[in-house]
Amino acid sequence: MQPVVVAPTVPGDPRGHAPAVDSAPGERFESDARGGQPTVRCPYCDRPFRRTRYESLHRGLEHSGRLSDRERAAAERAARTEQAAYRRVRLYALATLVSLYFGLLIVAAFVV
Repeated sequence: MQPVVVAPTVPGDPRGHAPAVDSAPGERFESDARGGQPTVRCPYCDRPFRRTRYESLHRGLEHSGRLSDRERAAAERAARTEQAAYRRVRLYALATLVSLYFGLLIVAAFVV
């Protein structure tokens, strides 16, 4: 029996984190000329990222004290985009729960 690898580490990543993934399993991502390597790397810790947005978020969270004004603005834009996406998911979840509740309530009214 072979061991299962959940999140492979990336060479050069001291913390053992896998790069952020924003694609479906099996979907290819844009890579540089080396073939298969992520396109964006953090300039401070050299951690690889598959999307520029992820790299901006990482810099804003991990290296906030070292950022220039331009980098800080990019990190804030990326954070606002992420917050909007989270809010949209929460609203969809709430709408689904409310619909399910009232749907079951109506079914129960007709059955009983």
